[in-house]
Amino acid sequence: MAVQNEFEQKRSKTLRWGYLFTGFAFVLFVVFLGRILVLQNTNVQEIKDDYINKNYREATLKAARGNLYASDGSILATTVMRYDVYLDFKIIKDTVYSNNIGPLTDSLSKMFGKPRSYFRDRFDQQKKVKNQYYSLVKGLDFDDYDRIRQFPIFKKGKNRGGFIVDRNYKRELATTQIGAGTIGMDNEVAKSGLEGAFSKYLTGTDGSRLEQRVNSSQWKPIDYWKVNEPIDGQDVYTTIDIRIQDIAHSALEKQLINFDADHGSVVVMEVSTGKVKAMVNLRRTEPGIYVDAYNYALKDATEPGSTFKTVSLLAAMDDGFIDENTTVNVGNGVWTYAKQRISDGHGGGTYDISDVLAKSSNVGSAKLITKFYADKPQVFLDHLRRWKMFEKMDIELPGISKPYIVTPEDKRWNAATLASLAYGYSSRFNLLQLTTFYNGIANKGKMLKPLFIEKILKDGRTLYEAKPQVMVNKMASPKSISLMTSALTQAVEKGTARSIFTPNLKMAGKTGTARFEYWKPGPAKYQASFAGFYPSDNPKYTCIVMINQPDNSKGFYGSTVSAPVFKEIAGKTFLKTPQNIEQEMLVDKKADLSKMIAPQVKVAVKQNQMPKVTGLIGKNVIPQLENQGYRVDYKGVGKIREQFPLEGTIIKKDQRIYLQLQN
Repeated sequence: MAVQNEFEQKRSKTLRWGYLFTGFAFVLFVVFLGRILVLQNTNVQEIKDDYINKNYREATLKAARGNLYASDGSILATTVMRYDVYLDFKIIKDTVYSNNIGPLTDSLSKMFGKPRSYFRDRFDQQKKVKNQYYSLVKGLDFDDYDRIRQFPIFKKGKNRGGFIVDRNYKRELATTQIGAGTIGMDNEVAKSGLEGAFSKYLTGTDGSRLEQRVNSSQWKPIDYWKVNEPIDGQDVYTTIDIRIQDIAHSALEKQLINFDADHGSVVVMEVSTGKVKAMVNLRRTEPGIYVDAYNYALKDATEPGSTFKTVSLLAAMDDGFIDENTTVNVGNGVWTYAKQRISDGHGGGTYDISDVLAKSSNVGSAKLITKFYADKPQVFLDHLRRWKMFEKMDIELPGISKPYIVTPEDKRWNAATLASLAYGYSSRFNLLQLTTFYNGIANKGKMLKPLFIEKILKDGRTLYEAKPQVMVNKMASPKSISLMTSALTQAVEKGTARSIFTPNLKMAGKTGTARFEYWKPGPAKYQASFAGFYPSDNPKYTCIVMINQPDNSKGFYGSTVSAPVFKEIAGKTFLKTPQNIEQEMLVDKKADLSKMIAPQVKVAVKQNQMPKVTGLIGKNVIPQLENQGYRVDYKGVGKIREQFPLEGTIIKKDQRIYLQLQN
């Protein structure tokens, strides 16, 4: 009986442990099954985020922006390749490291001008901790990169020498002084100038690659995963003529220094096309130092002063109120109209219409315009509307200001406003708008839209070519245009601008001297300007010059301050050929492009012989060969390092050409 009881106790104990084990196994099974169900219902992207993305990421490969060119093919801005070098010490074998570290540090010491110990100490430390992504140097150009990758250890490449290269793009201007503000920038935060205007063409399509986490803050690219190569941007040829731009820059800068002015601008436009050939804006940063940093010609709308008399008098000419026989008595040069005192500051008597412009008579302009339009100012203003002077100009460049003209609907309008409009007050315009108006007169009454783009190219193919765009087909009658051209020509020959008269070149133009902020106490502030075109008998270029806040003690009239700049630009752009101009242009102003981009050499297969193409830029050469009917296979980007067939080899149209580029 005792034995049986003992057996039952053991059996009961065994069963209890069995039940416990079975229950525990069942719980584990339920948990495991539940986990499977959870995983089955978990979003795949969540798993990727939780596991994969902790160690890998997709990184962007930036596309190179297209080149920005002047109209003659000179580089204005280009994208250059820069190389960052990293080292993977974990992959470098100890024997390779110990046998080559001495020669390597010798080479690095000579290249960077630092002692061998500087590199040895750092490399030994990084080798000890097995750093897989040590930053050695950043921003190398191709020549330095090509040199350093041949150093001991590094020449074994990435998989044996731990030599990792990351390529980056950097935007560089070809001119360090002239036109920096006009060229502008696009840094993804702000846009300005030509770079900002044409960014939609210049910007390429970014690619991507996979990167692996090295540590908490470092990632390195991996080669065994597919790389989506970026697509470079298009090349944009602007209308800017680098020669005229430099002439305008030099002439304006010299005059700004002479008169210790605050800032100034020049715009030069080609009469027959509306193409802007030069745009210069200089601002004083310290005495005698001026930089091109802000586009006054587009962004600032100011009262134009007497340059606007051309606008107001052309309206009266077109309506038939004024012709070559019209005269106006300006008295002693002072006239009060609607309780507003208007003065010329010089002379008096009876003027014909050419005298009104030549002597820049405020009284004459105001008397004529109020005589014909005082009862119906809207008729006068309708001319301005037809000439698009109420509208913000539709151009590509960002930041252009909107014009402002006081009208009868404006609370600032009063009985004297029309007289003020007649000689350039109660209104505000930017310089480009005034240039466009004067260019319309020069173009025999056809007003053209200002153009800044010549053409767009991609891989040597022209995708777009700009054509002149008409804003106003007929500004005024041919007789009125002819009369105004004659009056502006006489303004230079016998009027306020006679100081710039030269028998070698007929010029037409109008001086302007506008006082601004006249309601504020303190010394008077003036803006001196000159607008015109040349040669006046067959106009080629229209030009406007503005100089703001010259030193009053040295002069502030448009005839003294701005007109001489116009004369210098006209003389150097029209009377002299590019070959005869002194080599002052671009001296010390042009950046070293030798490491930026090679010249666009024309490549042609002559007599079925393969030309030499090594050393040339691949993106310039390949389209030329393909356009001649040859098939081209190539690898890498940048300059061509190797070619097959070799120079001088006889080739056929169906023969394939192989090119090896830098990387």
